Amino acid sequence: MDEIIRERLRQLRNKLKEYEAQWYLCATADPHNSEYINDHYKEREFLSGFTGSAGTLLVGEDIALLWTDGRYFVQAMNELLDTGIILMREGDAGVPDLYEYLENNIPSGDVIYADGKLISCKMGRRIRDTLKSIGASIKIGKNLVDLIWEDRPADSANDVRLLPPELYGAEYKDKITNFRDAIAAKGAVASIVSGLDEQMWLFNLRGSDIAYNPVAYAYTIVTDIGVSLYIKEAVISDELCRFCEDEDITLKAYEDFYKDLPYLKFMGKVLIDPDKTNYLICRLLERSGTELIECLSPLDEAKAVKTPKEIAQIKEVYLKDSAVLTRFLRYVKENAVKDGVDEYSLALRLDSMRAQIKGFNDLSFTTISAFGPNAAMMHYEAPEEGSAKIAGNGFYLVDSGGQYDGGTTDVTRTLLIGEVEEVKKKHFTRVVAGMLALQNAVFLKGCGGRNLDILARGPVWELDMDYKCGTGHGVGYMLNVHEGPSAIRWKQRPASSDHVLESGMLMSDEPGVYVAGSHGIRIENILLCVHKTENADGEFLQFMPLTWVPIDRDAIDKKYFEPKEIQWLNEYHAKVREKLMPFMENVEERVWLSRATAEI
Repeated sequence: MDEIIRERLRQLRNKLKEYEAQWYLCATADPHNSEYINDHYKEREFLSGFTGSAGTLLVGEDIALLWTDGRYFVQAMNELLDTGIILMREGDAGVPDLYEYLENNIPSGDVIYADGKLISCKMGRRIRDTLKSIGASIKIGKNLVDLIWEDRPADSANDVRLLPPELYGAEYKDKITNFRDAIAAKGAVASIVSGLDEQMWLFNLRGSDIAYNPVAYAYTIVTDIGVSLYIKEAVISDELCRFCEDEDITLKAYEDFYKDLPYLKFMGKVLIDPDKTNYLICRLLERSGTELIECLSPLDEAKAVKTPKEIAQIKEVYLKDSAVLTRFLRYVKENAVKDGVDEYSLALRLDSMRAQIKGFNDLSFTTISAFGPNAAMMHYEAPEEGSAKIAGNGFYLVDSGGQYDGGTTDVTRTLLIGEVEEVKKKHFTRVVAGMLALQNAVFLKGCGGRNLDILARGPVWELDMDYKCGTGHGVGYMLNVHEGPSAIRWKQRPASSDHVLESGMLMSDEPGVYVAGSHGIRIENILLCVHKTENADGEFLQFMPLTWVPIDRDAIDKKYFEPKEIQWLNEYHAKVREKLMPFMENVEERVWLSRATAEI
């Protein structure tokens, strides 16, 4: 593979010379800056061989560098080996970020070439300003990877569906009215919406253009007098046409968006989200004289707060999902070693079990099934050939979830196989302590994730360790498993992005320990933020677990628990037993669940 990557880089450098540029910038993005992208847009993976879901590649005439975060350091080191590409470990001391590198290493007069559709407005502008300060420049134009990528996968245009009324949380009419009010409150007369999940939520649509993300490629333009939905012609159905006609929505071809954009005349300022709007859109609007207001999309904030109707459906989905995962964990504990199974076959087993749940549509991400040292790679994907056998002594980590009619799930458990050293049980016990501390938090309304992160991370920091990722992310409703705007992490990027937590939000709670070459531990529940009480000191919020899955008691060393933490675990397990017992199908399952949730 390393020779293939070197040849691709050589071809790209030849194209750079043709287009009179010295550098090529390749982010992990599609035209909507989606977190996950379909195969057509995996240019960074094509050029570098690195398969992680986040990273930025910069290719120069005689150097290539790839930036990625701590979730992928181990994976990136393995996949970049012998490619000649230098790994830039984001967040490590002494490692410059992309912009610092540009400022200190790009010669005056040099040109960086990029596809303006595949970098965000915020990123493009920051690169432009950085380069301008040193006498260099960024040029956007033809996609150069297109010129060297033979047999490039086709872009997707899969079917979309309108959700039936029993599945969506609010009517389109109410959502568009609230959105228009929010646009006006920001001082704008219109908004261009690029975020795919925002548009699916607004119109009560779901698609399948990106694996595991029920979204369809689209752009939306909202003014005070009209709404235009640009969507792939191939997916426009009679049902969608009727819906748009009934709701006074102008339906247009996705392919015409960039043709129309330079000629649109707005009677005032236009609101965009600079993180989700691509740089080409920004440049076209600026050239036409359109004044922009740039902020987080009001749709992003609105869809994060689930309605009572959505919450009721989500709770039912999580119960069914938890029951299936619990049944799977029993199999792993009792039979995985005896049956000689490996990581890949276990992932397939869990996926097939989940697919039997009524209302299942898809996974919510590729199942992470990792044993031993492989679990230290946060986003490990077990290969079909050469997966590790579940044998000997170690931790088995499984992170998985599903897309259902009624909700999106995400849950992680780590199981002890055989016996491990005391220090590993200590690591496990303190990770559980952190998860339980956050799950049981009570906090004032107005707190953001930065206020709460220490509750989960503190027990790990006490070990003089850290996990190179956030503690929690939002979860969509029948949408993306990672959803903004709120997150639980100690380090905000930028610091102003610490959005407050509100009743109705779903947040993951997933501290961990990852020791390269040894073991990985993660325990993850999804929590619903709810109102607790209000008094003279303010409104207090708390979390309610949605995930009801046993935590492996065999891996816990009780002496590393505080009394309060023991109480939390026992209370949680009592609720797990109460919630799941009706789902257990026979005496053996009920007996196992009772043992797995017994008090310690």
